Amino acid sequence: MATPAKSEPEVPVIGQLVDGIDIPVVNERAVRASAGLLLLFGIVAVTTAALTGELQLLRVFGLTFLFDMSMRLFVGTRYTPSLVIGSLIVRRQRPEWVGAQQKRLAWIIGLVLALVSCTAMGFLGVSAEIQLALCSVCLSLLFIESAFGICVGCELQRRFSREKPQLCAGDTCTYVPPKRGERHTVP
Repeated sequence: MATPAKSEPEVPVIGQLVDGIDIPVVNERAVRASAGLLLLFGIVAVTTAALTGELQLLRVFGLTFLFDMSMRLFVGTRYTPSLVIGSLIVRRQRPEWVGAQQKRLAWIIGLVLALVSCTAMGFLGVSAEIQLALCSVCLSLLFIESAFGICVGCELQRRFSREKPQLCAGDTCTYVPPKRGERHTVP
């Protein structure tokens, strides 16, 4: 009698399975590095558009951002160019594993913003000021993620979802900061 072969666990599209963690996770350090890379490209594009009035680089940034968010959500985090480069940049650092579910929500927000921006730039032909404003919203979110490690999707899921996030960046899911005037203590 043949014994049934053990099946490998299904690899999630968003994130990866790590020993000792029972949910799909992503490396927060790589996510922040990729956000920084996208932010750098976006700042160059917005600055060029604002100073010269030439919007072509801004449109390329919008399409790049749209492509990147689409790759993260539909193809997989292992194949997204900015995440691959971000992972290479931080490869010598200890990974900070965070839940992939809340990152998924953040990336959906990014995808929607990119779709709105690209539609406004391409099909609707809105003014340069509106295009710059739309891209500035994306850049603001990228800055908050890369500089401060604050994930808007994580915060929204924590506040509004029935299923609370697990493994938040900076341990914000479970950490309770001290009251004003109290000292921080290390457990």
